[in-house]
Amino acid sequence: MSKLKAFLEHPEYFLTSPASKGYLDWIPDKMYLKLLYRAKLKKKCNIDKPVTFNEKIQWLKLNDRKSEYATMVDKYDVREYIKNKFGEEYLIPCYGVFEQWEDIDFDKLPEQFVIKCTHDSGSVEICTNKANWDMEAAHSRIKNALKRNYYKAYREWPYKDVKPRIIIEKYMIDKESQDLKDYKIMCFNGKARVIELHENRFKGEDSHTQTFYSEQWEKLDISQPGMRPTDEIVPKPWQMDTLIALSEQIAADMYHVRVDWYIMDGKIYFGEITFYDGSGFEPFSTYDNDLYLGELINLNI
Repeated sequence: MSKLKAFLEHPEYFLTSPASKGYLDWIPDKMYLKLLYRAKLKKKCNIDKPVTFNEKIQWLKLNDRKSEYATMVDKYDVREYIKNKFGEEYLIPCYGVFEQWEDIDFDKLPEQFVIKCTHDSGSVEICTNKANWDMEAAHSRIKNALKRNYYKAYREWPYKDVKPRIIIEKYMIDKESQDLKDYKIMCFNGKARVIELHENRFKGEDSHTQTFYSEQWEKLDISQPGMRPTDEIVPKPWQMDTLIALSEQIAADMYHVRVDWYIMDGKIYFGEITFYDGSGFEPFSTYDNDLYLGELINLNI
C-alpha cells in the first residue's frame, strides 16, 4: 500500500520507475522529457522555445552535449579533472574506488567515511561511527544504485555511459560550526550569478535550509517548496571570491553549470559538478523564480 500511495502522490513514478529499468528506452528523449515534465510539474514544457529555468534545462539535455561532460559528472573521474585544472589542494581525501561492495575492506577504513556511487546523483551513505552503522542497509541501497542507469530515468545525457563504481571519501565537517555548508555556485554563460547555500543538511529536515544569494552576496527572493531559507543574511565567507573564480574557470564556454564547494576549517574543498540542477523538474515557489533564473541562460536560439 505504501508503494501504491507513493505512485498516486507522485505520478512521475509511473514514468521514472519503468524507465530506470530500461522499459521506456524506446521513447525518444524529447518526447520522454515532455511527458515527465507534465507529470512532475503539471504543465506543458516548451522545449523548442524555452523561457523558464526548468524548460531551458530540458533544452540543454537535448542540445548541449560535449564529451567532457561525462568525465565531469563521474564522481571519481572528476577528481582527475580538478587535479589537472587546479591541483590536488581542493580534493576531499579519497580512500579508494571499487567495482563492487565486496571489494571493500572495511577494517582498513577509519571510523567515519562517506560512500557514494560514481555514476548517479543522490546515492550517498554516511558512516559517522562504525559501531552503530547499519552496514546491511547501506549495502542494499548501494547495490541497488549500482544497477541503475541514471540517464534512463531523467535523460541526463552525460550519465549515459558512466561506469558504475563505488567511491569512498573522508567524512568532512567543520569543527567550529559542526556543519557541512554547501556553496553551490550557479554559473550562466560562464559567469557566476547565483549562489545556493545549504546549511544543516544532516541535522534533520526542520534544520536544513536553502538560501539563494547573488554573486554580490545579496539575498535573493528565490525559494523552492519544502525548502526553507534562512531568515537572516548569513555572513559572506571570505573565500567566496575564490569560489567564484574557480567556478568560472570550469564554466567557461558553457551555457549553464553548477559547481559545488565546501568550506571546512577555513579550507576550500570541491564537491561536484552539476549540469542539470534538479534535473529541470524541481518546482520553484513562484513562476517568477523559474523565469528569473531562466532569463540568466542565454541559449542564442
